[in-house]
Amino acid sequence: MTCLAGPRSLWLAGAFSCALMVGMPVGALAQQQANAQPLPPGSPLIGRPDSEAAAKLAPVAPPPLPAAADKLPTAKLKLPPGFSIEVYASGMANARSLALGDKGTVFVGSRLVDRVYAITSKDGQRAVRVLASGLYRPNGVAVHDGTLYIAELSKISKIENVEDVLDNPPKPTVIYDNLPKDEAHGWKFIAVGPDNKLYVPVGQPGNNVLHDDAHGQIRRINLDGSGAEVVALGVRNTVGFDWNPDTKQLYFTDNGRDWLSEDIPNDELNRVTRVGEDFGAPYCYQGNIPDPEFGWGHSCSEFTAPVGLMGPHAAALGMRFYTGSMFPPEYKNVIFVARHGSWNRTNKFGGDVAAVKLNEDGTVKSVEPFMTGFLEDNKYVGRPVDVMLMKDGSLLVSDDWNGAVYRVSYDKDKVATK
Repeated sequence: MTCLAGPRSLWLAGAFSCALMVGMPVGALAQQQANAQPLPPGSPLIGRPDSEAAAKLAPVAPPPLPAAADKLPTAKLKLPPGFSIEVYASGMANARSLALGDKGTVFVGSRLVDRVYAITSKDGQRAVRVLASGLYRPNGVAVHDGTLYIAELSKISKIENVEDVLDNPPKPTVIYDNLPKDEAHGWKFIAVGPDNKLYVPVGQPGNNVLHDDAHGQIRRINLDGSGAEVVALGVRNTVGFDWNPDTKQLYFTDNGRDWLSEDIPNDELNRVTRVGEDFGAPYCYQGNIPDPEFGWGHSCSEFTAPVGLMGPHAAALGMRFYTGSMFPPEYKNVIFVARHGSWNRTNKFGGDVAAVKLNEDGTVKSVEPFMTGFLEDNKYVGRPVDVMLMKDGSLLVSDDWNGAVYRVSYDKDKVATK
């Protein structure tokens, strides 16, 4: 006889009768439950259904060390005709968000280690160095007027004239520390907007929770750390945003909640049209799914719907509008989105870079795979995190699984000769 596992509230009611059916002594079952360790606050496993299939799903731990240059999966990665991929730099543990300096230095943040890296180029050779260490989850990096801004778990700091002090960098100077310290969705993305202000998100402090007014939002602050204000609400966890080069409107990716089902909700691509706009979480997801726990008394029509859907549990992270001239004309103003890939699906989804094309009204026309091959036989050989446009029009893609950054370029002559 099989005992079916249901929601936790129902499970407790039927636990003892189930134990009797399978021959387990009731006392032994009670002792087993008493010995179970509670999950820490914010754990991604909170809310996981009591089923055999769900019990197999958990966050996928990356390799402990960056991959050797000759072990990187470039041969497995696929691009449209005419595009090529090469290793831009490697050996950077947990390489995450990307930022470009005025003199061509590429800065790379990390989430699981304490470092920010700097990649320099000279005479055709690239070198990687640790620019700053001893930081706590320095995921976000941005450069503006020669200053590097670093977003850690609970603070933002800066290094002025950063490309002039690469050989002997000072300790970053904290400019803003009024950020929560929750580990769940605590790592930050950061960017400077067309208004010359810093934008930084504060995610929900758990998978799906009612939270205070300091969470679930995107803030903007002045470059000196003053004047903080909330730009967007109802944001579960964004780790990437950029501004439409034509309209100057802010677009951001947002990861949907876990454990609702394997196929819903989709991750979102959202657009901010006014300060204080609310995008629904935790009351509504993907614009049309009321949350079964917190959606009571609310309608999805109360909130701003996404302009596009990025796939179920795809972990859509870094994104950039393509404004370069190297790629074919059809890629003008396309949004490249790094989809880190799912972990709470039996059949994983994502693990690629998608090309998002927009309609004239700014909504999504199509989402097409652009760079694939990070997911092989339902296992990751790499996990893209961020994308960044270079001055020559090529595209960099970071991979925290392998600790590397790849460069994507285009050569029309390669297409003509085929």
